[in-house]
Amino acid sequence: MRSATRVLGVVQAGGAGSRMDVLTRERAKPALPFAGSYRLVDFALSTLAGSGVTDVWLSVQYRAGSLHGHVAGGRSWDLDRTRGGLRWLVPEEGGGSPGQEGFAAGNADDLHQYVDAVESFGADVVVVTSADQVLGVDLRPIVDDHLARGVDCTVLTTEVTRRRARDKTVVVTGPDGRVRRVLEKPQDPPVTTIAAEVFVYRPQTLVDALGALRRDLGVQDEGAGSLGDFSERLLPRLVEDATVRAVPLPGYWADCGTPAAYLAAHRDLVAGRVDVVSDPPVPLLTRWPERVPAVAARGARVEDAWLSPGSQVRGTVRRSVIGPGVVVEAGAVVEDSVLMEDVVVRRDARVTTAVLDDRVEVGRRARVGASPAGTRLVDSHVTLLGREAVVGAGDTLTPGARLEPGASS
Repeated sequence: MRSATRVLGVVQAGGAGSRMDVLTRERAKPALPFAGSYRLVDFALSTLAGSGVTDVWLSVQYRAGSLHGHVAGGRSWDLDRTRGGLRWLVPEEGGGSPGQEGFAAGNADDLHQYVDAVESFGADVVVVTSADQVLGVDLRPIVDDHLARGVDCTVLTTEVTRRRARDKTVVVTGPDGRVRRVLEKPQDPPVTTIAAEVFVYRPQTLVDALGALRRDLGVQDEGAGSLGDFSERLLPRLVEDATVRAVPLPGYWADCGTPAAYLAAHRDLVAGRVDVVSDPPVPLLTRWPERVPAVAARGARVEDAWLSPGSQVRGTVRRSVIGPGVVVEAGAVVEDSVLMEDVVVRRDARVTTAVLDDRVEVGRRARVGASPAGTRLVDSHVTLLGREAVVGAGDTLTPGARLEPGASS
């Protein structure tokens, strides 16, 4: 990225993340841990900071407090600066689309709420990224190419299976890389290329498009709704009226927006497929937990597992990620699971294909979840236990069960 180029980075931390069910009752989705000691928001912040972007705005629409302690002033990403650095964009009512009340509804609507600030900032380039995906990329050559080609929007894309493409924004390009069509969750996708939710915009084009969309809604019936997500109105408008180019995202990518996707990304991690963690293209930064090293005691059995600082394993852990301060007692078995901070799995208990939130306790001889048949993972296979939930001694939670935060079985 040319030294004189002024880049504004916008990280959209999203709304309630309802698809994650009990795991996002009390936190924003980007505050969810990944690989034990990281948080999902770390990937977006690290990508921007590692690419030399020193002006970063973080927009949080839901449970902003769950990110404050981790992100704070941005020190871990060298964003705590006197000029520029990290700026929190707090949720506000008003300023949305015509006929709409309350907070923003969708990431395009979120952008519209601070479009005047974007325009007055005076950037050469605006980079917008979501904060619930696992990725790593050096944006400098992408930004340089975007400016050199004079395009209005560069969309980073990735390849997925045809089944997954049905739930995403499919991007159809010509031989020159120019985007010809975008299809929102098509039943029969013509290609398996999807938007990876990282966009490089020409600022004035973005401002003009958002303004035009707002005016379009204003001439419709009262209460016409919001601008919604980028794939509903904004990106199709740009494809029609401007120059939009697709650039393949190098390396690993995962959207962690559902329980199955979240656990699947951790499966990839323990299998060694997440290169953005093991060999990141830019430094992967976070606010590290201040804990002693992990301990695997005599008699413990650990296979293909990640153990975070402060964890203690005396039982068996297979193909799982163990968070900071987790205790797995002797005789207990944890398989194909993610255990967040300070979880306790008591003697002779078993946890399988499950995600356990902070400070969950699984009692002696309890059974949580089971291995699904086949290799295709869906949400109904994954057992979720909310923060500080308690599974009583000898109790059984069937596969796909949900236990609310603070609840007991």
